[in-house]
Amino acid sequence: MSTPIVKICPRCASSLTCHREAVAQCACATVILAPATRAYLAKTAYDCLCPGCLRELNELAQAAARQSFPAPGEPLVEGLHYYREGGKWVFTEYYHILRGTCCRSGCRHCAYGYRAVE
Repeated sequence: MSTPIVKICPRCASSLTCHREAVAQCACATVILAPATRAYLAKTAYDCLCPGCLRELNELAQAAARQSFPAPGEPLVEGLHYYREGGKWVFTEYYHILRGTCCRSGCRHCAYGYRAVE
């Protein structure tokens, strides 16, 4: 018998119950992940994610799988790849997924679960 563990989703901070020894009992097991999402999640530092975040990441990863990362010299699209804040560019979560790797710089919208040590 699995002992459930209450965890906090690292992406949205909602509470979730993890049944690590019986994953089929977890709420996340109801989310069907695309192969592109599974490949993306394998690159992350995430442990458990809530079903809502898994659904959102599934959509983002599938969208990123249909596009390629802009080549050097190709323009980035404001609102899709980045937005401006105080004269600076802030890269979106979608941009990071599309990029395919984590730079470990502590980006605000890191899609790989990395948080800089403060």
